[in-house]
Amino acid sequence: MTVLPRAVLSRDYKMRVPYELKRGQSRLFHELPSGLNMEVIFQKGVNKTDPDERREGSQNPPLVFIHGSFHAAWCWAEHWLPFFSHHGYDCYALSLLGQGESDAPGGSVAGSLLTHAGNVADFIGKEIRIPPILLGHSFGGLIVQYYVANIRNEQLSETESFHPDLAGAVLVCSVPPSGNSGLVWRYIFSKPIAAFKVTRSLAAKAFQTSLPLCKETFFSAAMENHLVLRYQKLMTESSRMPLFDLRKLNASLPVPSVPKSSVKVLVLGANDDFIVDAKGLSETGQFYGVPPVCLEGVAHDMMLDCSWEKGAQVIISWLSNLNREQTL
Repeated sequence: MTVLPRAVLSRDYKMRVPYELKRGQSRLFHELPSGLNMEVIFQKGVNKTDPDERREGSQNPPLVFIHGSFHAAWCWAEHWLPFFSHHGYDCYALSLLGQGESDAPGGSVAGSLLTHAGNVADFIGKEIRIPPILLGHSFGGLIVQYYVANIRNEQLSETESFHPDLAGAVLVCSVPPSGNSGLVWRYIFSKPIAAFKVTRSLAAKAFQTSLPLCKETFFSAAMENHLVLRYQKLMTESSRMPLFDLRKLNASLPVPSVPKSSVKVLVLGANDDFIVDAKGLSETGQFYGVPPVCLEGVAHDMMLDCSWEKGAQVIISWLSNLNREQTL
């Protein structure tokens, strides 16, 4: 990865409201085979000296975070990168092409499931030494699902399209394997007012200009307005082009099925999620053969919400159990 000096980067921000990194974080750039650069916010895991927290000879898998629409690497850097690095995990938050400080490809959209997952695979294959945990939020969760479906395994022939191995995957308020069309239709018939709000907020991007609508779409009612306003500005600047062509995306779904034992998956949702409903969360859990975890008092942007620690604690507990299983 290429480390760009801060003085240079400050003259060449792609976001007009740049995200200021926290202590211990670095902004790096990974060059893809296309020649385009992908932003990476990195925070190294803190070494644990307590024998109860760090077993001799053990090594925590790195965590690689993938954001959804209207977000970028900064959404993980706010709370979760400091939290997980404090628990001894090296953390890498990626900005997909056309988002955050990453370069934009030619065309009208940032990419497809194939290209986004391929860019993530290129980063992992070249920059990560051991199989990482891949974490995806919202549409980023769908990219993680596609990645998992294309991991190389012993039953498949050697092909470049297969992605490097993972130690596990976490789907955070993820779009289900069938896509978002089912969510939309359920909202239209069961919650028409909510359907109108979601469409206005996301499709028409009204969340960018309406603070109440931004808050209702992404955050809990208890979220302080000054924080919502800050994140609203960052989200508005994060996505210079749509993450997907939704028509082409839905035509390519559902994602391919995978053997249940191939990758350990945590499916994590929020009871106050205004975008992904309970049925969507259940669909994702059934697809991977695991019971989904649904948190009370948390909204769609779990990693930024005022209750962000609830999701982080569930994930760190799951990671600890996963590490324990792999060392037995």
